[in-house]
Amino acid sequence: MTTTVDRPVRATADTTDLTAPAVDVAALGEVLLGRWAEVRRQTRRMLLDERLHDRPGLTHHEHRERVLGQLHLLVEHGAMSRGLPKEYGGHDDPGGNVSNFEELLLGDPSMQIKAGVQWGLFGSAVLNLGTEEHHRRWLPDIRDLRTPGVFAMTEIGHGSDVASIGTTATYDPATEQFEIHTPFKAAWKDYLGNAALHGRAAVVFAQLVTLGVNHGVHAFYVDIRDEDGRFLPGVGGEDDGHKGGLNGIDNGRLHFTRVRVPRTHLLDKYGHVAADGSYSSPIASPGRRFFTMIGTLVQGRVSLDGAAVLANKAALTIAIRYGIERRQFNASSDVQEEVLLDYQQHQRRLLPRLAETYAMHFAHQELLDKYDGVFSGREDTDENRQDLETLAAALKALSTWSALETVQECREACGGAGFLTKNRLTSLRHDLDIYATFEGDNTVLLQLVAKRLLSDWADEFKQVDMGVMARYVAGRATEATYHRSGLRKLGQAFRDTGDVRRSVNALRDESAQHALLTDRVETMVAEIAENLRPSAKLPRAEAAALFNRNQHRIIATARAHAELLQWEAFTRGLAQVEDPGTRTVLTWLRDVFGLRLIEKNLAWYLSYGRLSMRRGRSLDEYIDRLLARLRPYALDLVEAFELAPEHLRAEIATGIEAQRQEEAAEHYRRLRASGSAPVKERAPRTEAATTAAGAPGEKAADEATDERRKERRAEKQAERRAERKHERRLELKPRKLAARRAASTGAAGDPPAGQVTGQVTGQQPGDPAAGPVPPAAAEAQQA
Repeated sequence: MTTTVDRPVRATADTTDLTAPAVDVAALGEVLLGRWAEVRRQTRRMLLDERLHDRPGLTHHEHRERVLGQLHLLVEHGAMSRGLPKEYGGHDDPGGNVSNFEELLLGDPSMQIKAGVQWGLFGSAVLNLGTEEHHRRWLPDIRDLRTPGVFAMTEIGHGSDVASIGTTATYDPATEQFEIHTPFKAAWKDYLGNAALHGRAAVVFAQLVTLGVNHGVHAFYVDIRDEDGRFLPGVGGEDDGHKGGLNGIDNGRLHFTRVRVPRTHLLDKYGHVAADGSYSSPIASPGRRFFTMIGTLVQGRVSLDGAAVLANKAALTIAIRYGIERRQFNASSDVQEEVLLDYQQHQRRLLPRLAETYAMHFAHQELLDKYDGVFSGREDTDENRQDLETLAAALKALSTWSALETVQECREACGGAGFLTKNRLTSLRHDLDIYATFEGDNTVLLQLVAKRLLSDWADEFKQVDMGVMARYVAGRATEATYHRSGLRKLGQAFRDTGDVRRSVNALRDESAQHALLTDRVETMVAEIAENLRPSAKLPRAEAAALFNRNQHRIIATARAHAELLQWEAFTRGLAQVEDPGTRTVLTWLRDVFGLRLIEKNLAWYLSYGRLSMRRGRSLDEYIDRLLARLRPYALDLVEAFELAPEHLRAEIATGIEAQRQEEAAEHYRRLRASGSAPVKERAPRTEAATTAAGAPGEKAADEATDERRKERRAEKQAERRAERKHERRLELKPRKLAARRAASTGAAGDPPAGQVTGQVTGQQPGDPAAGPVPPAAAEAQQA
């Protein structure tokens, strides 16, 4: 538990309710751990072992050996057999197996992915594409790591386009063997984990050719190295070397020169070759057969989706713990700096990412449930498999992109501290980089999602007669006229006039958010479908060109669909939360996620007439208000992830920053109390400046300015002297008049000429003490 600095008192903004909600962190943690909570806790307890942690500073050679040792530790713990059948020491628990695998990210991402290569790809290929005979022969050694393996699908020349790979497996009936061959370098298998050093066998994907017919891509079990680690005859390879991340994995290339393997090494669950070379399959369509085989390997995409969610949780926990302790700038006090997370922009950086992570989490839970239902056999139907593949493709793409962006944002939000390797964010970012590419390039995956959306759209109209289609087209035209003419926006503006709260209320309502997000997806799908409708009657090249002209829209549509799925999953997840206060805070968080999606695509909503300008402008203000409400709960929301310091291994997430801040504050408190604190320098009214050299006979500009100031001061002093002189004259005037009246009497006893009695000093005439009139007074009388 970290120590927070000046954690704000919880209060709801813009509400009269003085009772703020509270988050039940423990109960929320249970909800987030989900169906396989005990599996996750067991794995996290295992990961407290330092031997399973990454160690910064190793060379990639040292890191590889350390990670291989970690895999042997996983075998000792029995951590990677949960998904196997019980007869092979497993638990027949596909969902629990994936949950366990996802958590390995907290130890070392290289360990997680190498484990994924061994058991999630190599082992799963044997399990899901092979038969019972293959299981008995190879699964025990795969389970116990006696046979480290390679999943050899990707080629230098073909990554995402697996159907076009160049490696061939040609059957020879005379020897009952397949000949595995890579006819050119672009057909070399590449980027393969375990290929450079540790792999002893490989599942090799190749074009199956028998009796002169190519039956498409199939998988073969091929031995590649002997017990001493040397390549077997006909097998060769190269080391891919140092990479941008995941350097604990020995990625490399493999190539095959007419390597012979027995007929029984074909993993033939979906395609069998008899001794005479005849081919048979339970799936008649070559295309459907290919996608069925590839679909059995969907576990990788499901796992990466969950791992990306966990990476977000770790990064946000580090950044938010640091953000509630680190202080910067004296914005509101001369004696105390501001906490970073109290700044609105800092909230804008992190809290929407937190909202997105919660949405990703609930969506992943539903994906994992669907995966378990299919692979446990309880819900294994063709439709469910297709749904699973589409959902996995959509969520894997969004979550892995989000992980890259979130970890980078967290790194920047932690400033220089975030750039230190000991605070883990940079190494996590490097390791996650490839997640956007392997197990399916994200852009290609979204294109697959879009094709499914278009297929579903077409299915809706497959049985529709021309009259219904005509009414649909007319309805679309009417709808476009209504939205794009501004009538809808005008109606919104009329209802909202003079009251911003009306605009806000219309957007924060759950049904309104859902309607806006759904409408965008449906409109985009319908537009693309209409754009692509002519392709059915065009030549192949022209149809491909038409599709290419719409590709950007297609991918944008798939992304909008995936975001809608996340929002819906988040909304359903709220129903799992029983505590009212926790549900209130999570509802605010869900609203931030939904409204940020609308804000991000505001141009679309405005241009398509779905929102008025007033409602569009109200978005930004209301999101800021929601973020201010969520600020006091930020720590609770990340503590519910239940990640221990040993899982994070980031110094700035341990409370050390709060200690540093308190030490500094105590120092300045003592200094002020002592009375010996130095006084801050105050800038003088007129600051001295360096005299600039001027031309001969000219004064510098600063010197001339000083002289003008002196002249103005002298003028003011002269004016004040003149004013005082004028006042003195007014004071003496009555006395002068009195002196003149006395002089005009002409008495015999007048004093001698040039003298007057008592006129200046106030003495009366005839007073014996009267003396001669001073010269100044005489001058005044004459005046």
